[in-house]
Amino acid sequence: MTTASRTTLRDLIAARGCALFDGAMGTMLQNAGLEAGESGERWNLDRAEAVAEIHRGYAAAGSVLVTTNTFGGTAPRLAAAGLEDRVAEVNAAAVRIARSVADEFGALVAGDVGPTGELIEPLGTLSGAEAQAIFAEQIEALAGAGADLILGETLSDLAEAEAVVRAAHEAAPELEVAVTLSFDTNRHTMMGVSPAQAVETLGELGVTAVGANCGRGLEDMEAVMVEMVAHRPEGLLLIAQSNAGLPVIRGDEFHYDTSPAEMAAYARRMRELGVELVGGCCGSTPAHMAAMAAALNS
Repeated sequence: MTTASRTTLRDLIAARGCALFDGAMGTMLQNAGLEAGESGERWNLDRAEAVAEIHRGYAAAGSVLVTTNTFGGTAPRLAAAGLEDRVAEVNAAAVRIARSVADEFGALVAGDVGPTGELIEPLGTLSGAEAQAIFAEQIEALAGAGADLILGETLSDLAEAEAVVRAAHEAAPELEVAVTLSFDTNRHTMMGVSPAQAVETLGELGVTAVGANCGRGLEDMEAVMVEMVAHRPEGLLLIAQSNAGLPVIRGDEFHYDTSPAEMAAYARRMRELGVELVGGCCGSTPAHMAAMAAALNS
């Protein structure tokens, strides 16, 4: 897809008002057989069709944004699987898989960037410049393979979020950038960032969308988004991607406790609140997305 013909997030929202993101990748990979401790990103190389099936499930359910299987696609995260020298290969493969499905359904591909797993100064030893370089390596691969936008997600430190944004502006200046943080500690991030701080600070960096993902369920997500709506700069799009509740143990397995009908009601509330991009996170499935799509289209 050329830059000239690229559909953007803003185009989507201009056309739809509210658009449906996809849902979980990690828990879906686990359902497909990913073992504890195994690299989900390795499946982009070894089990591409299994990854494509997850994307296809979401797109068929109505998701108009498909998120690449690259949450752990930076060199530090890939090192655990011995893939730190294959950042470009792993990320490009993920985009090709997502692109094949997105093109079939007319969806956009969000190039997913997760935390490095290392703390940035002064909390840790990684400098902001080093973090930016790590992210730029991944983002260059995502953009080069044809992602439509860059999505930094499940971040908790504004310094790390800023490193993602600056890396994207450096490595893929033609692409929109969206950032979501996880407000899982008393409706703040683990690093103490409030929803208001997130939208105000990241809005100044020139991103297209800011929001929340993961977290502790629908009630917390709604409270976070109320605060974001109240504080967002003009023109900034908002994203809400809640977990399907919290995991509960049944027998020897974890199950998430929120039904598709409950997720559909959440999607309607997000739309009424003024949130433009709604999706799911851990525990959500194509069944949840189908219910949400029906709710948003009603």
